[in-house]
Amino acid sequence: MTGGGASTKAITSLTNPTVKAVRALHMRKTREETGHFLVEGLKSVAEAVALGRAPRILLHGDAAADHPLLRQAAEAADETLVVSPAILEKISRRENPQTVLAVFDQLFTPLEALDPTAARCWVALEAVRDPGNLGTIVRTADAAGCGAVILVGECCDPYSIEAVRATMGSVFAVPIVRATITQFLAWRKTWPGAVVGTLLSATVNFRAASYAGPVLLLMGNEQAGLTPEMAEACDVAVKIPMRGRADSLNLAVATGVMIYAATA
Repeated sequence: MTGGGASTKAITSLTNPTVKAVRALHMRKTREETGHFLVEGLKSVAEAVALGRAPRILLHGDAAADHPLLRQAAEAADETLVVSPAILEKISRRENPQTVLAVFDQLFTPLEALDPTAARCWVALEAVRDPGNLGTIVRTADAAGCGAVILVGECCDPYSIEAVRATMGSVFAVPIVRATITQFLAWRKTWPGAVVGTLLSATVNFRAASYAGPVLLLMGNEQAGLTPEMAEACDVAVKIPMRGRADSLNLAVATGVMIYAATA
């Protein structure tokens, strides 16, 4: 853990350069340029600190000042700022903002650094577009003890404020990996267990499939599903039956169903 409990400063101006810089992290371009991202809420910040991740900047209102978890976060932070409710609202872009915000470094795990034997289930998402879906999948992967979430191809940003909110702190607990389709398919050839994907054309019920561990789940784009290239990489193709009028499930729900089928 880096950091070291830098001195606390008070800021009241909405035009303060640090406030502007933190607020700019809502933009993907700024996140990519800085390698930073914004986290809301003491619970998520405390989770990060507990896992050895130190805030670059910790911002909080007076209401949270005496909380023991905040004091721990402040001891780890490079910079701590006490700010007004108006500043918290401006940065978060919400009328009822959290009383604690923090800036952290992004962290991506290299594909080749993954150890397939370290977990029962692993999740690969191809071209996922919705940050809420992605964040919910990261949270579900954390709950089920998955090894990592692998983003294949052009995906939404896992460090966008919407995705991070949906993870509820799990963004710090689950390794996030980025790979091109070519990189992923080359790596997949070395996978020691079952590679299972969901396809509309599949005939095998997901409950009847064989999930020989470690299981690598391939889940496709919200609209188009898996591309032919990724579909061909599956050892087993399964379907989740639709018994009502709806012809499909939300991606996050479908991935959750598959994660728990694979880890049962």
